[in-house]
Amino acid sequence: MKTIGLLGGMSWESTVSYYTRINQGINQALGGLHSAKILLASVEFQEIEAYQQTNQWEKSGEVLAGYAKALENGGADFLLICTNTMHKVAPQIQEQLTIPILHIADATIEVLKQQGIQTIGLLGTQYTMTQDFYKQRIVEQDIEVLIPDEAAIERINDIIFNELCLGELKAESKAFFLEVVDQLASNGAQGVILGCTEIGLLIQQADTDLPLFDTTEIHSEGAVRMALED
Repeated sequence: MKTIGLLGGMSWESTVSYYTRINQGINQALGGLHSAKILLASVEFQEIEAYQQTNQWEKSGEVLAGYAKALENGGADFLLICTNTMHKVAPQIQEQLTIPILHIADATIEVLKQQGIQTIGLLGTQYTMTQDFYKQRIVEQDIEVLIPDEAAIERINDIIFNELCLGELKAESKAFFLEVVDQLASNGAQGVILGCTEIGLLIQQADTDLPLFDTTEIHSEGAVRMALED
């Protein structure tokens, strides 16, 4: 079994989900008392979020690359960045490593293709929804990406940072997210990517008939498969 490096803490709420899902996946595959071989680096999210706010992405990449290199030096065979947004600096981090990064968008694209999705809605932070580092990767695979309107993007971003990252799950926020999902469906989306690792804490597949693609779950399942490959 390969050792999985988790670059987490962004936020720690969703990193808990990664740890749980990956261990469950390994145990389901191997049975008994088997669990995942994991090295975890959990960063101080306030520092990273401040760099996001001030558009200092390169600086945030330097910080994360330092943690990633420590995971590699500690024996990790591959790396997961446990957040969608910070994949903006994934190329910068990869430059400092000899081990591969399992990219969260690539893992998601694989599932979209398996299900024949041609038009997908995307929810996430304002950075993930509006910038090209994530969307363009999907578009290049001939999948159209739909995002909410500007007002919805602002409210979604606020809910993520001021509620979900703090572990607060509010009924009114859940209702709003589901309204946005319905709107994306009416605009032609065949499903919706939960493109922020905290969103899956708030809404689940049982809440809607439209297929939801939970990136935390997809990324974790990809890590299990990679850890068990020969």
